[in-house]
Amino acid sequence: MCSIAGFYDPAADFTAKQAEFEHILRQMAHTQAHRGPDDSGIFLSGQCGLSHTRLSIIDLKNGRQPMKASMDGFDYQIVYNGEIYNLHTLRRELKKRGVHPKTSSDTETILLSYLTFGPEFVRQLDGIFAFAIYDGRHNILSLYRDSFGVKPLFYTMKNGTLIFSSEIKGLLCFPGITAKLDKNGLNELFGLGPARTPGNGVLMGVFEVKPGTCLTCSSLGFVPHTYYRLTSRPHEDSYEETIEKTRFLVTDAVRRQMISDVSVCTFLSGGVDSSLVSAVCAAELKKKGQKLTTFSFDFIDNDKYFKANSFQPSMDRPYVDQMAAFLHSDHHYLECGSHTQAELLTASVDAHDLPCMADVDSSLLYFCSEVAKSHKVVLTGECADEVFGGYPWFHKESFLTCGTFPWTPDLSPRKQILNPQLLDVLDLDTYVKNAYETAIREIPILPGENDTEVNRRRIGYLNIRFFMQTLLNRMDRTSMHSGLEARVPFADRALVDYVFNIPWEMKAKDGVVKNVLRQAARTLLPDEILFRKKSPYPKTYNPHYEQLLKENLKERLAQPDCPLLPLINTKAVDRFLEQPKDYGAPWYGQLMAGPQMIAYLLQTEYFLRKYQVSLVI
Repeated sequence: MCSIAGFYDPAADFTAKQAEFEHILRQMAHTQAHRGPDDSGIFLSGQCGLSHTRLSIIDLKNGRQPMKASMDGFDYQIVYNGEIYNLHTLRRELKKRGVHPKTSSDTETILLSYLTFGPEFVRQLDGIFAFAIYDGRHNILSLYRDSFGVKPLFYTMKNGTLIFSSEIKGLLCFPGITAKLDKNGLNELFGLGPARTPGNGVLMGVFEVKPGTCLTCSSLGFVPHTYYRLTSRPHEDSYEETIEKTRFLVTDAVRRQMISDVSVCTFLSGGVDSSLVSAVCAAELKKKGQKLTTFSFDFIDNDKYFKANSFQPSMDRPYVDQMAAFLHSDHHYLECGSHTQAELLTASVDAHDLPCMADVDSSLLYFCSEVAKSHKVVLTGECADEVFGGYPWFHKESFLTCGTFPWTPDLSPRKQILNPQLLDVLDLDTYVKNAYETAIREIPILPGENDTEVNRRRIGYLNIRFFMQTLLNRMDRTSMHSGLEARVPFADRALVDYVFNIPWEMKAKDGVVKNVLRQAARTLLPDEILFRKKSPYPKTYNPHYEQLLKENLKERLAQPDCPLLPLINTKAVDRFLEQPKDYGAPWYGQLMAGPQMIAYLLQTEYFLRKYQVSLVI
């Protein structure tokens, strides 16, 4: 994995101030060095500048970027962040055309595929990626992002110049680009956050290349082109055929995503998703005489304070113990303390350049930093619940018919802490309603589907395009902040395409949540793991942590220059801080309840202060 950044202006001559613009490129690389600590490089021409930092995973010797290829006397340059899992297939297709790569680098293969097959070659890529290709012959810059947005790619404009970067912080290195929040951004932050509308970068004038999209930039303008979208189609396989095909697609995705020139490991929670990924990895490594390394996460003293609820019915440790023994893995138990979790709330904002999933994010940031001490590549069970329907909102009628995003069915917890005047300006309800209705209009409904089936299809689509994207952002930023590459087999395009159209009576046959996946995993896992009731990523229940958050927020709000003060209702926040917190009534997803609201406010305060955000409302 890596970071990419750069700028493009079809009418400019950046070489007229070469030293100045080379310095900007190096700054863009430096600010994202955590994503690629192994190497860096820049390219500058009259109209385009490219910057790259590298985390060496494939072809450690020959994969340096920016990388150049020539055709008919013209040069083409690429900077690339990602992994391609069908690399060998692509190389075979190139050789059929008489094109012979000089390295085993996937970067070179992508650039040569672009030159050989044209811009539509991206449809053939199986992987996670964000890359930029500069066509020196035609003076065109093309930005590509993978089908589900596993890898990030932001951009903005300044006086006719397009600036792009893996992370927002890279954009802020360009002269004249500053952090501003307008009405749109505040609605994103307080109405949808920590989710975002696809393509919305929250900061004023900042956008993100949408998943499955190519942005072509030339003297004729900037044209987005969608090369992939989820499609609805009738499911014609029998139940038995569906189980068989799902098993193949899942196990094949895991095997393909093990490609690496360095050792891989897995996250293991003891749930069916991470256990299945770990089981396939362990079996593949065993064939080579190797042992899988696994990691599990928990919180210090959580065994004393844990309170089961409908969203988190059990602790992971007993199931992790069972799976580690079953796999004979080299297992490592990692624990995070309250002070560490609270301290890393600010580092999580640094990783995202935005407020994020509060301590659900900061704890994972810590765990990834520990894993990165010994590994560069990890496979995770992320995205299975979005794809296979594992969340409560797939199963309860109240969620199916709520008419809004089911992970945020009620905006009241958000609205009660905001300044009433700001609420009047923002109109959160209308903004969220419009975002929801725009999204569901994208979903093609099949003839003959009844209201319940239509609602489930909508929720399935929204989960993949909104909720899954939030978790993918979290996984990328928390892992890459420490130079750890996280791979997500359940976000494999072929798998998602297939499962999206499996009828609900198969997905949850006999009322069993994620039944198709569980049946597909038979014989690969013990039954106790296979049919364990879903329990999400762990969070702390230690009351000391909540008290720590309260003290920190009170301290910040007591500062007269606190940037949060104009945005909140201070009396309402004071009352909220004194009330007992409900750990089982989330305001976002399954994990973000009362304490996480405090943490989110702390992150927002730090974000406004650290990035010197100016308000434009």
